[in-house]
Amino acid sequence: MVQALRTPDDRFQALHGWAYAPFYHQRTDGLRLHYADTGPRRAARTWLCLHGQPTWSYLYRRMMPTFAMAGHRVIAPDFAGFGRSDKPVDEKAYSFDFHRRSLIDLIETLDLRNITLVVQDWGGLIGLTLPMAMPDRFEALLVMNTTLGTGDEPLSQGFLDWRDFSNRNPDMDIARLLKRACPHIGDEEAMAYGAPYPDASYKAGVRAFPNLVPDRPDAPGAAVSRQARDFWRNAWTGRSLMAVGMKDPVLGPSVMRSLHAHIRNCPPPLEIADGGHFLQEWGDAIAHKAVDTL
Repeated sequence: MVQALRTPDDRFQALHGWAYAPFYHQRTDGLRLHYADTGPRRAARTWLCLHGQPTWSYLYRRMMPTFAMAGHRVIAPDFAGFGRSDKPVDEKAYSFDFHRRSLIDLIETLDLRNITLVVQDWGGLIGLTLPMAMPDRFEALLVMNTTLGTGDEPLSQGFLDWRDFSNRNPDMDIARLLKRACPHIGDEEAMAYGAPYPDASYKAGVRAFPNLVPDRPDAPGAAVSRQARDFWRNAWTGRSLMAVGMKDPVLGPSVMRSLHAHIRNCPPPLEIADGGHFLQEWGDAIAHKAVDTL
């Protein structure tokens, strides 16, 4: 069994704009993964919304109601180490395959089909490798400020700067970070991002993620990411929408232009002029556009 911490439930009471009941998926190693589940259970389409670092499913609170009100089911999981999911204490417990297998297992356990994949940041680094493993389950893609960690292309300077910042701040003030990155959100919203982490011991997953980005061809996750790149270039037949936060210093316009070139038949990106890295915080219009076009 993996030694892990579980954030007390009272940390999630009365969060601003978040009234979703928790659901849990039990991994075979005993870890419990949280996911939000809203909209009709038997809906024809499911939107699978994957967050990044250092956020959790709360990031999708501006988008989930639009998807659900369109009559669709919405699943927003928390990666292990984030949100209401269990948090392995040892940073070595986290790996690219550990997170990827967790998502594949969740999709299969819930038997999700007709999936619109919604990704940003690490949600894309891992999420973009999923459809090739189960192509019959995915029909559309909404991709925001992310990349593929193929290991054969240089990482952006913005990401390298972020990795250095994360490594220098093992007890990262997540609420302060989100408030600075998204100045239009309120203090209560910023604090909600920090709710899962009572102290630094709960942040092993937050610390681990930046160092898991494949930065060489033989890095863990690089080979499967290159396979995914080939899938999106040559085999993807679903609909796609890309939205770009133009003020993102980490995975901004230049990174997204490169990713756009790899997604077969992806139309010109929706550019959000004021949008930053955590683009879901500007997500109302993006969600409506996605419902209309996907």
